[in-house]
Amino acid sequence: MQAAPHPTTPTPGAATWFRVHGRLVAAGWRRGSTYRAAALGGLVANVTFGFLKVSVLTAAVAAGGGELAGYDTRAVIAYAWLSQALLGSVNLFGRIDLAGRMKDGSVAVDLLRPIDLQTSTTAQEVGRALFSLLPRGVPIVVLALAVGGMRLPTDPAVLGAGLLSALLAVVVSHLVVYLVAVTGFWTVETRGLQVFYMVLAGFFAGLFVPVSIFPGWLFALAQATPFPSMLQTPVDLLSGRVVGGDAAVALLVQLAWLAGALALGQLMTRAGRRRLEVQGG
Repeated sequence: MQAAPHPTTPTPGAATWFRVHGRLVAAGWRRGSTYRAAALGGLVANVTFGFLKVSVLTAAVAAGGGELAGYDTRAVIAYAWLSQALLGSVNLFGRIDLAGRMKDGSVAVDLLRPIDLQTSTTAQEVGRALFSLLPRGVPIVVLALAVGGMRLPTDPAVLGAGLLSALLAVVVSHLVVYLVAVTGFWTVETRGLQVFYMVLAGFFAGLFVPVSIFPGWLFALAQATPFPSMLQTPVDLLSGRVVGGDAAVALLVQLAWLAGALALGQLMTRAGRRRLEVQGG
């Protein structure tokens, strides 16, 4: 059955838009808070792999004579722990509830609501992701400061830029995963693409090793994707490795990827709405 075209609705004012999406972020936050056992399990896993990453990377730095691609021991420890702290909130796994609704056809109901599918979906996912910082991100940072050998910069401007970068990273990651989900307008099943995204995103975002360690050609390829803006960039800013003008440029790059993903998502949603067919009648 061909889906009915989405009815034209008045564009809400800025105040209304922010109020509605603020409530959606809050709803996502509340939803994330219901999965406390899963958050604890994620914390244990992230801490375990954090210690493993610290051990491997500090050994690599020592083998390199105390420095590896600009990383000394202190910098690589900060990278390892901060990347683990952000992992629960930054979507590098490609999974999103919208993909299931695309498959069973219930997205047709979402499209009838007088609110944009892309921004409403992203707002709820960002709310859930921000909650994950409390049971997973913050405890990892505290543990790393206490026993993990990590040190954070004390300059409020540096920390502020790092926190802003972390927020942008969360939003960018969920906007890009939205693009993966809406391919379901054409393919219905998106699990294969989700797996491909997970492999690609984890590698190019700097989840396993810092992107700056890559060979020149591979580093350039990574920089041509949005993935470093999802993890490597906030880690560099939060750790104080990138400051001043370079930090401002990094934030602008994140904003550019955010705007690009938002624009592409709007185009794909409009095209997909015309293409949507609800399976089973």
